[in-house]
Amino acid sequence: MPPLTLDNIAATMANNSVHTVELVTIDTYGHPRGKRVPASRFTQTVAENGAHIADAIYVMDIQCDIVDSPLINMGTGFLDMHLQPDLSTFRLLAHRPGYATVMTNSLNHQHKPHPLDPRNVLQAQIDRVHNLGYQPVVATELECYVCNDDWTPAQKNVQYSSLIDNFPLEACVADMRRALLDLGIPIESSNPEYGPGQLEINFSYSDPMRVADNTVLFKSTIREIARNHDLRATFMPKPYPGESGNGMHVHTSLKRDGQNVFGAGQGHLLNDVFRHWVGGLLHHAEALSLLGSPFGNGYKRVRTYSFCPTHIHWGGDNRSVLCRCTVNQGPANRVEFRGGGADANPYLIIAGLLAAGVDGLERKLDPGPEALGDQYEDPGQHQALPVTFAEGVAAFDQSALAAALGEDFSINFMAMTRNELALYEKNASGNADDVSSWEFDRYVEFT
Repeated sequence: MPPLTLDNIAATMANNSVHTVELVTIDTYGHPRGKRVPASRFTQTVAENGAHIADAIYVMDIQCDIVDSPLINMGTGFLDMHLQPDLSTFRLLAHRPGYATVMTNSLNHQHKPHPLDPRNVLQAQIDRVHNLGYQPVVATELECYVCNDDWTPAQKNVQYSSLIDNFPLEACVADMRRALLDLGIPIESSNPEYGPGQLEINFSYSDPMRVADNTVLFKSTIREIARNHDLRATFMPKPYPGESGNGMHVHTSLKRDGQNVFGAGQGHLLNDVFRHWVGGLLHHAEALSLLGSPFGNGYKRVRTYSFCPTHIHWGGDNRSVLCRCTVNQGPANRVEFRGGGADANPYLIIAGLLAAGVDGLERKLDPGPEALGDQYEDPGQHQALPVTFAEGVAAFDQSALAAALGEDFSINFMAMTRNELALYEKNASGNADDVSSWEFDRYVEFT
C-alpha cells in the first residue's frame, strides 16, 4: 500500500464526517488501549506530535489490576510514554460512522522504542529476519464463541461448516464480515466450527505487523458487532468443558526477492530453509507455549483428539501435529503452528515464532523425521508440550527464547505471569478439565 500522508488522511476524514480518531496501543496481554481524540486535534497536532499515556498499561492484568513489576511500579512513578501514530495504519471504522483508528508506536521517556511495547518487540524480530535476507509472511486463524448476553452459547447444537443451520446467527456473522472487509482486513471465508455457537473467520496473509494489527482489530470488531446484535463474543480458549476450544493457529513462511523460499527438498519433504525454520520452532516449542497460552485456562485445550497438539513434532498435512507443513503449493507453502490459543497476544506469539525460526536458520537446527499418522494415539518418543500453566511458565522463564525477545520485556512479562499463576492456582478448580466460576468470570470477556 502507498504511504498515507496527513493531507490525504485529513481529506478522507472530512469526506467521511469523521469526528473521532482512536489512538491504539497494545498492552502486555494484547488489550487495545489508548486515547480518543477529536479529528481536528488529530490533524492539527496529534498526527505529527503524538500523545501520552502512562506506562502502567504494561503492568495491568486482564481485569486492569496493577501488578508490581521490577520495571514499572510506584517507585518508578508510572511514567508517561509517548504514543507516535503510525499513519500507514489509519483506517475508517465504517461499522461505527464518524470514527477512525490508527495504531501507535510507544516511545519511553528517553524517546526511544519502549521495550515493553508488543509492537516494538515484534518489530525487533522482523528486523532479525530481514537481516538474514528474507521477508517474513504471516497469517493468523482464530476461533471464538458467539454467545447470548449471559455468556451461554448462542446455539445448542453443533453443525460444523453447515450452510443451512441457524440463519439468524448468520445475519450477525455477515455484518462481521462486512465490517472487517471495510477495515481492509482481507476476509477469505467464515464457517461454523465444531462447538455450539463457535465461529471461525479466516483472513489472508500479509507482513507480520499488518497481520498482528489486523488480528487485534479483528477481535475487537467481532466483539462490537456481536454486541450490536444483542450477542457477545469470547475468545477465551476453553470456556466450556467438554466443548471445542478456541485456538489461534499462526502460519509463517519466508520470501526472498518476492518468491516463497519454502519448498520440497531432495531426499526430504522440506528443503533446507524450510527444515531449519521448522527446527527452530520445535526447539523452542516449550517456551512458545506461554506466548500461545498466557493464562491457565488455555492449557485445558492441550488434550488428545482436541485438534490442539499435545507433543512437539512436525508433519505434512496432518492436523494432529504441532507444526503442520504445506508443500508443493508454490506461494502457499508454509508451516502452521497449531499450539496457540485465541487469547494469545498476536504480536508476542508472532514475535516468538520469528525469533525461534531465526534461531533455526542461524544454527541450522534439524526438526528430525516427519511424524506420521495419528499423533494422539501414538506420539512415540516426541516430547510432550506443557499441560499446566505452571509448566508453561517454567518453560519460558530464563529460556533462550525469553532472552531473544529482550531482557526488559521478559522480566516484566514474567512478573505479570507469576502474579497471574498465583491467582489462578488459588482460585481455579482443582480438576484439570473443569472451569471454575472465578476462571470463567475472569477470562470470558477480555481474553
